[in-house]
Amino acid sequence: MPVGASPHRLLVLGLLVAHPLWGVIALPLLARLYIRRKDLGAIPQKHRPAFATKLVMAVELVRWAHSWLKLWAKAVWVVADGAYAKAPVLKPFRALGVTVVSRLRRDAALWTVPEAPDPKRRGRPRKYGEHRVSLAKRAGQKRGWITGTFTLYGKAVEKRYKSFEATWRPAGGAIRVVLVDEPSGWVAFFCTDPQATVADILGVVSDRFCLETGFRDLKQVAGAGQQQVRGVASNVGCFHLCVWSLTLTEVWAWTKNAQELVAHRSASPWDNSERRPSHADKRRAWQRALLAEEIQAVVGEHNDPTEIQNLAQRMLDLAA
Repeated sequence: MPVGASPHRLLVLGLLVAHPLWGVIALPLLARLYIRRKDLGAIPQKHRPAFATKLVMAVELVRWAHSWLKLWAKAVWVVADGAYAKAPVLKPFRALGVTVVSRLRRDAALWTVPEAPDPKRRGRPRKYGEHRVSLAKRAGQKRGWITGTFTLYGKAVEKRYKSFEATWRPAGGAIRVVLVDEPSGWVAFFCTDPQATVADILGVVSDRFCLETGFRDLKQVAGAGQQQVRGVASNVGCFHLCVWSLTLTEVWAWTKNAQELVAHRSASPWDNSERRPSHADKRRAWQRALLAEEIQAVVGEHNDPTEIQNLAQRMLDLAA
């Protein structure tokens, strides 16, 4: 599941699900409104929320999801941008048994993996190695690079990479590091599960892009941020209504095929007929289905002229 901040300073938790036909889709589930400490004074005392950092909110959101997912004995993986790759997030997640994948700073203070402890030696075994690991030096060495093919963003992509295990204090122990050689320069990712594969890590990183697509659909299709309301609670409530309408629409459309969701593309001849249905397509299809049910209920066996006139008026209002 991805965690990210929307342009409205709302921290959003989404569930990544793999559709058998259309690839990975992010379903937003819950959000928290982040207000800077210096801005809290502008909110009346009666409605002023307690200050919390984005890192604290991220932990709260994942704890909520973990409490539900553990009922089904599901392993929980979290992918977030580098802003959340910090000890206040990583250490609580490690304690929960949650695996985190994120970007790694180029100057991250990594250490080697400690040697196996001597059974004859007393005391607690070392958690961190004795030697520093420089990502810049590792990336600068010509040897050790491997070329592999991975499924990223829905297609097979060839990547040149290095992978190794290290220890990192913000993560509270060992991590898996992956360096990727990109045209613009090398980038580093990490996973708090040292046994994770490179394919798993890069796949999860690419899947996080679905949350950015979800933000776009929340604003442009579901209308998040367009509500004319006052008060912190009202704004958070309206945002969640948009979030849940998006998720419920995706759930409704899950078992539908493209022909059911896209009535025709004659109005957009330039459109790619092979692309997967957009969220707007699914939303319109659900609206058509609901309207068809309402029409059938009104013009069924017992026709009521008044009800038919009221329905016609509502349809005209929708068209206008």
